[in-house]
Amino acid sequence: CRWRKGARGSMVLSLSLLLASASAYTLTATRSAIRPQTSHAVSVNMVAKQVPHGGTLVDLFVADGEKESVAASADVTIELNDRQSCDVQLLCNGGFSPLTGFMNEAEYNSVVEGMKLPSGLIFGLPVVMDTSDSAIDVGTKILMTYQGTNMALMTVESKWRPDKPKECLECYGTASIEHPGVRMVAMERGTHYIGGPLQGLGVPTRDFPCKTPKELREELPDDADVVAFQCRNPVHRAHYELFTRALDASNVADNAVVLVHPTCGPTQEEDIPGPVRFKTYEVLQEETKDTDSGKRTRWAYLPYSMHMAGPREAIHHMMIRKNFGCTHFIIGRDMAGSKSSVTGEDFYGAFDAQDLAKSKADELGVQAVPSLNLVYTAEEGYVTAEYAKEKDFGVKKLSGTKFRKMLRDGEDIPEWFAFKSVVDVLRAEWK
Repeated sequence: CRWRKGARGSMVLSLSLLLASASAYTLTATRSAIRPQTSHAVSVNMVAKQVPHGGTLVDLFVADGEKESVAASADVTIELNDRQSCDVQLLCNGGFSPLTGFMNEAEYNSVVEGMKLPSGLIFGLPVVMDTSDSAIDVGTKILMTYQGTNMALMTVESKWRPDKPKECLECYGTASIEHPGVRMVAMERGTHYIGGPLQGLGVPTRDFPCKTPKELREELPDDADVVAFQCRNPVHRAHYELFTRALDASNVADNAVVLVHPTCGPTQEEDIPGPVRFKTYEVLQEETKDTDSGKRTRWAYLPYSMHMAGPREAIHHMMIRKNFGCTHFIIGRDMAGSKSSVTGEDFYGAFDAQDLAKSKADELGVQAVPSLNLVYTAEEGYVTAEYAKEKDFGVKKLSGTKFRKMLRDGEDIPEWFAFKSVVDVLRAEWK
């Protein structure tokens, strides 16, 4: 698939001016009353040493012989958008364990207000399905399709009109329409949310081949820490130095490996398209596979759509990577942060995500590894900014804007900044 990107507005408006607060309209049915018996959460044999979030790795896919009859039981069919398809895939394969479907109203409210499921288990962001279709009601069976693939059957157990301004204030820390996550909630999602269990039917073909948590766990060592690195852009020299040096962190075991786990869902308008990013990752793997650091690096891809929710999204990423077998997670400066589309000001502090991640690490069962602030120097290559200042080294800099201009103009890109193999792909594929 090719990811489609929605338009970004530049108006300065509060979400509360665009959206009504929660109404009294709520429909709910008990989960046990309508749960399809074929949806299930199963224990699988783990190779990675990390336990899944909640203790059990969810697998919602029905047997091949049952898929046709399950799909035929639907009352209505809806075509998922890119973002929704990522959520359905992670629900069905266990990436969002312990969830067995889209959150119902009680689960949604609990996560929005307290970052916890009703059971008390920490959970970063709500995972919800939206609709503006008045015909969809409690008990409705929905066949969810995406670009020719039957992905899942959902049985609606709860329908409600969410308090979207509250959701945004709690989850994004702002109700300003200048925030991309707020714009998504306000302008892309329907008037109502629906929750209920899923039965997995199929997985779409994406530009990035996305392994399931079970598949990835089977490839990870069972006696070593696994340090996850999240990114949504090509990996350049500073990124590579950052995630390979994370293996030397004081809270990481000596035999650890790093998992580079880029997201492949919809990103921001200015980001490099998914197919191009995928090619840069593949050539970099090939270039570095025989190096010492390359031998301790694993690669996989995640079907996830960014919220740009800063601190709470950092918790969300840690939880997801826990389900994929990771014990540690690298938290960069201003991770999952965003800027105002009008003023350019940051919505979050540089270390807000790191601070929240460290405070919740033990509860979550994933340790945070703060990223080093690395700079390139002529004297010693990549060192921390503090060390460079102490030694009075000359620091070399190349802005993203300058880098893109050099690419367009055919200028040589210094190899201290970017890998030649990555630059070659960007020149050939990115217009």
